[in-house]
Amino acid sequence: MSHHSQHSRHSEHDAHAPVAVVFPGQGSQRLGMGKDFHDKYPESRRVFEEASEACGLDLTDICFSNEAELALTEFQQPAILTVEIAMLEAMKVHHGFRPTFFAGHSLGEYTALVAAGVYRLADAVRIVRLRGKLMQQAVPAGDGAMTAVIHRDLDVAALTRFVARFEVDVANYNALDQAVISGLAAPVTAAVNALREDETWRKAKTIPLRVSAPFHSRHMWPIQEPLRAALADITTVDAWADISVTSNNTGTFHVGSRDELEKALVRQITSTVRWVDNMRDLLEKTEEVVEVGPGRPLRGFFASLGIEASSIRDTRTLSGD
Repeated sequence: MSHHSQHSRHSEHDAHAPVAVVFPGQGSQRLGMGKDFHDKYPESRRVFEEASEACGLDLTDICFSNEAELALTEFQQPAILTVEIAMLEAMKVHHGFRPTFFAGHSLGEYTALVAAGVYRLADAVRIVRLRGKLMQQAVPAGDGAMTAVIHRDLDVAALTRFVARFEVDVANYNALDQAVISGLAAPVTAAVNALREDETWRKAKTIPLRVSAPFHSRHMWPIQEPLRAALADITTVDAWADISVTSNNTGTFHVGSRDELEKALVRQITSTVRWVDNMRDLLEKTEEVVEVGPGRPLRGFFASLGIEASSIRDTRTLSGD
């Protein structure tokens, strides 16, 4: 039976059904994000204030009016995390939203860990600001590239082997029909050209992404050590709570070990984001999935598995409209 047909058996109003919340990462940002929540809910304003103080940035300015800074990954990462937690806090207080399982795509994994009670907001925004800064320093802006590869019969293992010849990596396995390749600009171009000429791949659609660095690739290796040191330096509120959070790196749920959590987060920056595996694991626990964030790119990925993920922007009872 497909997930989609199972979905109809669930009561939409079953208060006891577990709910998963999912958080998008970079690429979901937009100028003005979170302003509606900030202006309407004191809980959301407090999140902005706490996060701004913790990471030494005026996040309301960056999110609402500073397009130049919002484009920089060092500022974009704490800004997105803050907006997502600000939205979540308002939903919890005013609409009784109580997720049981948590997942996030790339940067969104840090939001999920805050939401689950593993990390404090203040520590997480400092870590992701550093993560963004390190990622940008690893490869000068313009030297890296990422391209989405969309193919109806996507074989991600075959794609990984194909692009490896060009020293290009598969950064994300996002949906049954979509992966993203990542590397230095010239090798990525060469890999894309080779895909177009290859019998198996020529029907694939390739879309260059607007990114400032080749994320989730071998070119992020130099920043693993400083990220590891920074993660080791902060305290987990409850490391065991991470068993309700999926790991992009392993594709399964975290295991309740601080050591394993840190290893997975460090490996996440150089390895494939196994989002398809994360979605499948979530859907074994529940089919009620809510996407919380400034944009909603993850809904389309769930759709490839036959699941309609509701979104805060579309769920009036949650957004308070």
